[in-house]
Amino acid sequence: MATSAEWVAGARLRTLPAAAAPVLVGSGAAAQVDSFAFWPALLALGVALALQVGVNYANDYSDGVRGTDVDRVGPMRLTASGAALASQVRNAAFACFGVAAVLGLGLVVLTGHWWLLAVGALAIVAAWFYTGGKNPYGYRGLGEVGVFVFFGLVAVLGTTYTQADRVTWVAGVGAVAVGLLACALLMINNVRDIPTDVLAGKRTVAVRLGDFRARRAYVAMIWVPLLLGVVCAFAAPWSLLVLLLLLPAVLLTLPVVAGARGPLLVPVLAGTGMFELGYGVLLGLGLAL
Repeated sequence: MATSAEWVAGARLRTLPAAAAPVLVGSGAAAQVDSFAFWPALLALGVALALQVGVNYANDYSDGVRGTDVDRVGPMRLTASGAALASQVRNAAFACFGVAAVLGLGLVVLTGHWWLLAVGALAIVAAWFYTGGKNPYGYRGLGEVGVFVFFGLVAVLGTTYTQADRVTWVAGVGAVAVGLLACALLMINNVRDIPTDVLAGKRTVAVRLGDFRARRAYVAMIWVPLLLGVVCAFAAPWSLLVLLLLLPAVLLTLPVVAGARGPLLVPVLAGTGMFELGYGVLLGLGLAL
């Protein structure tokens, strides 16, 4: 039986900024048009967090039963390590998806936007089939596409829409920025795992690009959102707060460009998550002021 600490480690809490950041930016965009609503924002945050943990457990299960996680650097894998039965990890993923579904239903009832139920169902399906099923899209180099769409566009624009009943161009720019940062989090994780993914036949974007170009792609995914924050400043001048992240951006990209590998990329992965959270806080606040 896995311990509580092992279940927490398996949930990969360092990835939760990828869930919180879009809700912060989407809520800031709603506040920018005087439409911020606390309860819809809180429910959207709950949905995002539950989906993220569900994805993490689902990946642990699917990669574990495929043998992809046999020799990995980074956080503990419950399935591959044998700490928990594969069925237990799968059930934990389904439980998280269930929580997300219940909270999403509450959000729909509160706002009256019933068509969003279809979007929520699609998000859960995408979360499972990222590494699950017979032909997971994450193994075909489409993981970043899914992350960009659901943890960028859908999460930010959905948050804004459920509060303001519309989306704005500022929300759209923020959605692209957050989507890129979510992709950066996945990219640096996959750059670290290129050697083992190649052996396991997992053709991530990092594997397809190769180590050199994948690292450059990560750098672009960190820096372009800062430029997009400047674009948002044309409507909300306080969006320039994101420029406080210039030094952290330098500190994150230097070891990546310098060729850090394996365990040396683990701090970069954690730092990327905190960078995305900081970006969500600063841009969300900048839009709201």
